[in-house]
Amino acid sequence: MLNKVILIGRLTKDPELRYTPNGIAVARFTLAVDRRQSKDREKEADFIDIVVWQKQAETCASYLGKGRLVAVDGRLQIRSYDDSQGIRRKAAEVIAESVRFLDRAKEGGAASGGIARGDENGGYGSEIGFNENDIPF
Repeated sequence: MLNKVILIGRLTKDPELRYTPNGIAVARFTLAVDRRQSKDREKEADFIDIVVWQKQAETCASYLGKGRLVAVDGRLQIRSYDDSQGIRRKAAEVIAESVRFLDRAKEGGAASGGIARGDENGGYGSEIGFNENDIPF
């Protein structure tokens, strides 16, 4: 059996970090993931709930914010719960095994810093210029 989900999208708001009674960190955020579309249709997105645990949850809460581009690798989980009126509901969420930051934090933003490592390029290589005359075909 296989339960594997890979998503690339942008956070709809800052992650919410909480701790279980045992002191385990858990962060939740929603990822907006674009759908494939035909040329005549308007752009659409799915909004997928993501759950991240332990040290990675704390890292996400510290360095991610609304609008950041991330890749999430994890598994789909469906859970049931009773709402405030006692009606049985189901929720689908992705339990993240890894979260990769795909862009840099905006300078001076709520989640500036963006990289756990402290190297001078912010954890990224230098930008490479592009010239159409360099293409051999």
